[in-house]
Amino acid sequence: MPTIIGHHNITKGANHWLTSPKRKELFGPLGVTNIRTFVDPQDPTRVAVMMDVPDIDALQAAMQSKAAADAMAFDGVVPESLVILVESKG
Repeated sequence: MPTIIGHHNITKGANHWLTSPKRKELFGPLGVTNIRTFVDPQDPTRVAVMMDVPDIDALQAAMQSKAAADAMAFDGVVPESLVILVESKG
């Protein structure tokens, strides 16, 4: 199961983003586990999430959904800043 890191900017504050239930609501049904959150201590508007994803294609499809757009809006995610990295075992 690959590990994914998604980093992006937020507009609603780190505490709001950290305490949001939207990650589990969106990713839970996809079988995503081990969700971990990170905040840049020098710039708390820059955050990241790391998680184990059983199906990358399902995750990519979910990220294009209205539910994902609504969750990002609720969390204050700046969509154009989102970068997703997939664990590479080279």
